[in-house]
Amino acid sequence: MLFIRSLIASGVILVASCNGSEERSGQPADDTAAKITALADTYVKEYFEMFPTQALGSGSRDLYPDRLPDNGPEAVKRWQGREDSILASLRQYRLAAIEGKPEELTYKFLQNQLESAQTFRLCRMELWNVSPTYTSWQADLSVVAGLQATETVEDQKNAIARFSQLGKYLDKEIENLREGIRLGFTAPKNNVRVVISQMDAMIAAPLADSPFVRMAKPNATEFRKDLEGLERKTIRPAIARYRDFLRNTYLAAAREPVGVSANPNGDSCYTAAVSFYSTVGMTPQQVHELGRSQMEKIQAEMRQIGERSFRVSDPARLLALLKSEPQHRFKSRDELIQYAEAAVERARLALPKWFGRLPQAKVVVEPYPSYLEKSAPGGQSVPPTADGQPGKYLINAYNATEQSRAGLESTAFHEAYPGHHLQGSIALERSDLHSISRYFYLSGFGEGWALYSERLSDEMQLFSSDVDRLGLLSNEALRAARLVVDSGMHALGWTRQQAIDYLLANTTETPAHAAAEIDRYIAVPGQATSYMIGSIEIRKLREEAERAFGSDFNIRDFHDRVLEDGAMPLWVLREKITRWIKENGEKN
Repeated sequence: MLFIRSLIASGVILVASCNGSEERSGQPADDTAAKITALADTYVKEYFEMFPTQALGSGSRDLYPDRLPDNGPEAVKRWQGREDSILASLRQYRLAAIEGKPEELTYKFLQNQLESAQTFRLCRMELWNVSPTYTSWQADLSVVAGLQATETVEDQKNAIARFSQLGKYLDKEIENLREGIRLGFTAPKNNVRVVISQMDAMIAAPLADSPFVRMAKPNATEFRKDLEGLERKTIRPAIARYRDFLRNTYLAAAREPVGVSANPNGDSCYTAAVSFYSTVGMTPQQVHELGRSQMEKIQAEMRQIGERSFRVSDPARLLALLKSEPQHRFKSRDELIQYAEAAVERARLALPKWFGRLPQAKVVVEPYPSYLEKSAPGGQSVPPTADGQPGKYLINAYNATEQSRAGLESTAFHEAYPGHHLQGSIALERSDLHSISRYFYLSGFGEGWALYSERLSDEMQLFSSDVDRLGLLSNEALRAARLVVDSGMHALGWTRQQAIDYLLANTTETPAHAAAEIDRYIAVPGQATSYMIGSIEIRKLREEAERAFGSDFNIRDFHDRVLEDGAMPLWVLREKITRWIKENGEKN
């Protein structure tokens, strides 16, 4: 089964095969479907047992609200054994027995999940996860704290019990990092320094600003006192131990090169990481060349807008103008937030013309906590919760008066409507979908859709001006640049400064944001490639549908077909859309 036929023809994509699992088939289709569903049920159940905080971040019910994950090495080995066992069981069944049934999607999702995780293990991420970005414990658990239910006395007891385990959790993180040093798996020094500064900020912050203390609502006086006591006696001492280990022991052992190629099996790790996140098979050189070719196309569009509205045709001069001239920057933090809120609401009102399926869940714009915003990305989507909390678009308002207006609307459309919030909420609200399709995230599909949504937003006439359209192109340039710098650093020998300089030359990113972006790519090899790769594939599928249906093409139908079944590997999406085209009759 081949992936992305149209890109294979141009030599961009390697073959990603998903044949496996055809050894045994004697069961009737209904029996096979039931057993595949049971296997997927088992995987989801055991996944949330292993990673209990992930339920909140995925929009599922918080089944174990009094628990943090067991991040120790023995627990990791047990979980990997369960993944292998479930995959072996899955391979007993033939896809032919369930072709065209909903269980076919469940099978392929589960297969992709397990096989890619198995290959990705060689990166040993748990041994060097000193991360300044969303993969860090400090970013992850602050989001969990913001979503944790605290309304009832029982809820409050659960919250106290969960975060009382943070000391043990961080001690095991230290244990993992020590083992990483022993085996040669380390994080790069600059990322370690950034994390140390984040720990310093968490320790120095007023108690009221702690994400764990902020779990208490204004009227929950006793609960707040309990949380403050927990913060003083357990949480901050644990953060200090972790910080001191990083500063006094780990930093000296951390690697100088930023690329994962410096770790054991680093080259193979990067290839596995691209496949894990993007659900494609590409060599680093192919990733790099795709990024450069996309950048050329984007800059050609920049020249057109620049000549039309700014009398500037050189992309570098145009981007410098948008970053430097005061009229193109925000006047205050409040203005930045309000600009984002207005864009989100404008997009929400425009949705019915472009989508048949619309979510019920709302989304709110919320700034990152102060201790994270300096090194946080430009935005992040947090899904709505099962107990009715709205989704969140976390916005980076750091140094608002230095931020260009150009990229803000496009980022709002990416994170909220018609991007992540729309896509994720549609899946969450499909109660008839298997939970693996509702709650699990695939970066190639999810980030590909969100980037596709930015371009779609221009078709929807959502942008306020050519400044904001240049923001769209700058955001696309950022995603093309990610292909270039991610592969450059992790496989082709680029330095951190080379990567920062490339972003600054080709996007409207400020120096602070460019550095934060690069540190994110360093911490999470391969993930940054998923945006542009996924967007290209969704756009190509739409073009194929437009050619096939001709004047009968309906954009709402196409979008509903893409989104209705939740996230899926991109090769599965291609199969699905191709089947939809054939079943509804090709015009050409």
